[in-house]
Amino acid sequence: MIYLLIGCVFLSCCGRKPAAEKTAIPVAEVKGASSVPEFDADSAYAYIERQVSFGPRVPNTPAHRACAGYLASELERFGAKLYVQEAVLTAYNGDRLQASNIIGVFNPEKTRRVMLFAHWDSRPYADHDEDPARHRQPIDGADDGASGVGVLLEIARRIGMTGFDGGIDIFFFDAEDYGTPEFLKESRPDTWCLGSQFWAKNPHVPGYSAGYGILLDMVGARGATFHKEQTSVRYAAPMVENVWTTARNLGYGKYFINRNGGGVTDDHYYVITGRNIPCLDIINYDPDTPRGFGSYWHTRHDTMDNIDRETLKAVGQTILHVIYNH
Repeated sequence: MIYLLIGCVFLSCCGRKPAAEKTAIPVAEVKGASSVPEFDADSAYAYIERQVSFGPRVPNTPAHRACAGYLASELERFGAKLYVQEAVLTAYNGDRLQASNIIGVFNPEKTRRVMLFAHWDSRPYADHDEDPARHRQPIDGADDGASGVGVLLEIARRIGMTGFDGGIDIFFFDAEDYGTPEFLKESRPDTWCLGSQFWAKNPHVPGYSAGYGILLDMVGARGATFHKEQTSVRYAAPMVENVWTTARNLGYGKYFINRNGGGVTDDHYYVITGRNIPCLDIINYDPDTPRGFGSYWHTRHDTMDNIDRETLKAVGQTILHVIYNH
């Protein structure tokens, strides 16, 4: 595969761990499940809103740099051991992208790890917008980028508060959405997911592995549907069944559709092929629609107007139940 040119690499590990906030948290009661923290959808919504407030998080922009600092400080505030993996990556058009993979590690002494990940950058092009004049303008990426990060920030906050007894690593991958634009009328392989491609070849700790990984991508839209993504089923079928069954048992079957969908090129593919970690992708994709993704996808309409607390709750509560009971 065509791989990205790396100009420089810097890996920093901030070891200080502030005392985790101690507050009583309500638990969601599900038959056969142990006590699990209650996912706060309002909190997740606020994390999404905060990211969007910086402006489009496109590499090499002030908004991107400001948001990177915010995400890193939040993970550290929740008690995670922080790694910021910086690299200069080469985009499809030769642009040199100042990228940052931001990683929060809980209980680093645990040998059995779980990966939770999302991309935090936003698309530099509204190349599916109905107005061609806007195709070269960046998007807010409220759902495509910020929603997955917002859910994971809330999960990180809950883990920090409850003293979770397991090894959890939360990854915010960069430069996922800088792939070849539609207006070029050509396809260039491996131009998406640059941050996860880099990490797969240069993990934040030598020899990193995990039992499984869960990717969240576009998980905040009103009326979202999550079909079983093809690559996920191929490489992580047992975990796919675990997640979808858990969601149904929690009453979220209208979101987690019990049938296979299409395959997508996403960060999980490069984690699977690069690190041999079975991963699944929870992504709002409907194979029965012409585009597959929402009408706002890669347009100027990917704004906070699409974000729905009920969808965030369905995804976040499901993930908490999976990691606390697996």
